[in-house]
Amino acid sequence: MISLIELTEFLGWAVVLNIALLSISSIMLVLMKNWITSIHSKMFNIPESELPAIYFKYLGDYKLLIWVFSLIPYLALKCMGQ
Repeated sequence: MISLIELTEFLGWAVVLNIALLSISSIMLVLMKNWITSIHSKMFNIPESELPAIYFKYLGDYKLLIWVFSLIPYLALKCMGQ
């Protein structure tokens, strides 16, 4: 059985890694927008004009998932351990 300390540490690292991935994705979309939209448009047969809305939804959904499944449980466990 995993202890609360181990679970707290696991969730803490999950938060760090997920936020890093979200940040890298956001930076790449800002800096390489034309190149990325061109590739995704060809790969998935989606018009390039629709991709910015899809990217925005992806980043928003991913941020929400980080909050719900990593950050909030981590903070709750930190409060319990105090």
